[in-house]
Formats: sequence, structure tokens, C-alpha cells
Amino acid sequence: MKIEKKVWPEYFEKILSGDKTYEVRLADFECNPGDILVLKEWDPKTKEHTGRQIEKTVTYVGKTKDFTFWTPEEIEKYGYQIIAFK
Repeated sequence: MKIEKKVWPEYFEKILSGDKTYEVRLADFECNPGDILVLKEWDPKTKEHTGRQIEKTVTYVGKTKDFTFWTPEEIEKYGYQIIAFK
């Protein structure tokens, strides 16, 4: 399945360069390994697409509601961090 999402310019550039190899999104849509993310650059100032886009294949999806490693107190104190690796 192809899933289209907006990406702000600074994040689009990081994805394009290969420095950013992950996305953090609200889990309000279905996404599975093998799906294609069509990431369309979106300018929040003009509220328009720039015309640039990139396609990435989803390799892993982790949803935070499935994580039970930490207590609510620990999450409130520290929050989450996303760590990408190759």
C-alpha cells in the first residue's frame, strides 16, 4: 500500500540526505512493513507542497501503545526518544 504524508522542508532534507531514517507519526492510520511512504515536502509557511517527494519502503513499525517497558511516571518524567541506526 502507498501512504502519502507531508514532511516539513528541514526533515525532508535530512531524509533525502540519508541522515534521517525514521518517522514519528500519530498512529491515526494503518502502516505495515512493506508499505511505501510517499513523503511530500510541505512548506508550513505557504501551506503548500513544494513539488518534491521521496518514496521509502517501511521496514518496521512500532506503536507506543504496545510499549509496556516503563511506568507512566517514568514516561511523564523523561518522555520518549527515537533512536535510528544502520
